[in-house]
Amino acid sequence: MPELPEVQTVLTTLQPRLLGLRIERVEVFLEKIIKSPHPREFVAWLQGRSITGLGRRGKYLLLELDGTHLLAVHLRMTGRLVYSNPDTPRDKHTHLVFYLNNGDELHYHDLRKFGTMNLMLIDEFAAFCSQKDLGPDALDPDLTKELFEKRFQGRRGQIKKLLLNQSLVTGIGNIYANEILWRARIHPERTVQSLASVDMEELYRAMRSVLQEAVAGRGTTLRDYVDGEGNPGSFQSQLAVHGREGEPCPECGKEIIRLKTGGRSAFVCADCQPQTKRSEV
Repeated sequence: MPELPEVQTVLTTLQPRLLGLRIERVEVFLEKIIKSPHPREFVAWLQGRSITGLGRRGKYLLLELDGTHLLAVHLRMTGRLVYSNPDTPRDKHTHLVFYLNNGDELHYHDLRKFGTMNLMLIDEFAAFCSQKDLGPDALDPDLTKELFEKRFQGRRGQIKKLLLNQSLVTGIGNIYANEILWRARIHPERTVQSLASVDMEELYRAMRSVLQEAVAGRGTTLRDYVDGEGNPGSFQSQLAVHGREGEPCPECGKEIIRLKTGGRSAFVCADCQPQTKRSEV
């Protein structure tokens, strides 16, 4: 958390505010979030640079600078990137401030301090994705169901763990993996080897629909997430299973249970998501 829908919402809210503005200076209060280059070079290079574009790859928010460089921001668990006016109070969790030429500011706030920033040439981004082992974006129009299924061929292990593997498809975290598997009617402990082509097709469709609906709902706020204007998301009210242990399944009414898979909580309806192949049910 934040996952793909939250990062997309941050992008959508920041784009009209930041595009075309110039970064006058940068103040860093926690150097460890700057992964490359060295924090002193990072600050020096950004001074006077214009924001010429914004984009996203998986969970990375991308700021294009002067048409030559990219700033790749990963919010990790509790990171926030919020457009602010100069009177916005800063607390001990505000770790970086971009001062903009219109007098406003962009604040990076992170309670857990796990977020990262990498500044690079645009031409270096492909190598960066390769180094981070990032697969195609889960909402990339070029990721067809055939290509999606092909990325899982030859893999072994539980399907939920593989959905969280950013090298296969990037952008999905625990919340949306739970929702996607429920909608596809696939138990999280099913192995990928046990899934038929029809299962993979349902998984692909569920991935697209859940993520698109979550983007339309401006993301999920369970605790820390806010968009680029400081507003919470609304998709938490539409979650079918995640965080709803003990509640009735919205499809069949059976009680939702919580399991531990790969160290993460999985929320499951045992009736809608059987552990056996569909042909065996």
